[in-house]
Amino acid sequence: MSPILHIARKELKDGFRNRWILAITLIFALLSVGISWLGAAGSGVIGFTSLPNTIVSLASLAVFLIPLIALFLAYDAIVGEDEDGTLLLLLTYPLSKSQLLLGKLLGHGSMMGLSTLLGFGASAITILIFAEGINGPDVLLAFGGFVLSATLLGCVFLGFAYAISAWVSEKSKAAGGALLFWFTFVLIFDLALLGTLVATEGRFHPELFPFLLLLNPTDVFRLINLLGFDGSGQGVLAVAQDLSFGPGVLYSVLVLWLLLPVGIAYRLFLKRPL
Repeated sequence: MSPILHIARKELKDGFRNRWILAITLIFALLSVGISWLGAAGSGVIGFTSLPNTIVSLASLAVFLIPLIALFLAYDAIVGEDEDGTLLLLLTYPLSKSQLLLGKLLGHGSMMGLSTLLGFGASAITILIFAEGINGPDVLLAFGGFVLSATLLGCVFLGFAYAISAWVSEKSKAAGGALLFWFTFVLIFDLALLGTLVATEGRFHPELFPFLLLLNPTDVFRLINLLGFDGSGQGVLAVAQDLSFGPGVLYSVLVLWLLLPVGIAYRLFLKRPL
């Protein structure tokens, strides 16, 4: 077995032993099933409403939860090993820094993917069993795309976590950096764009402005899952309603977002003194 798979298996074992996978799966399952059946309770409707409304609601939930969970799953991946004295020990084995980093990404990414599949899959199964007049293939296709994009989003923020962990010297600083990244990409970025739109009354480069959404991986994730449904764009996403971004382009951008922080993390890891 290659060193990368050894590290990935170790991270998966740690995830099962520390109940990380169980906890994440339960959070996703409870919230996704609740949203699927109670998402329209405010308007007096109890039960499943429609597949578009469900996916839109789940995407709005996932864009807050998945980056936060990914960051705190891996913020101490390198600095924590260093503080515990195990990083130097690991690198005494025939194991390169790139193999260690890729092994952790594979392990943590598998944890995110498994938890996302089981957690949000519970909502799909519930809909297939209890909802009436539902086309099974449509549900599986919609949830399959959602789980794939959510897993990719989680891996992007795992990459950010590794970059932070390779840069700082203490776990407390890594935790603070993780929170800063979460606030920047999940909250501040869209608020800044929306504020610019309001301040300029929509006249700030209207042709260019929608493409700025591609500079935020959380917006790319929401574009994948929201703009496939008519009228689902809200806030700054409303300006991208008429753009012809195909799924292939958006998924490619999300993959590029994954490669960027992982590459930065690797460069910082190479320069990190042991």
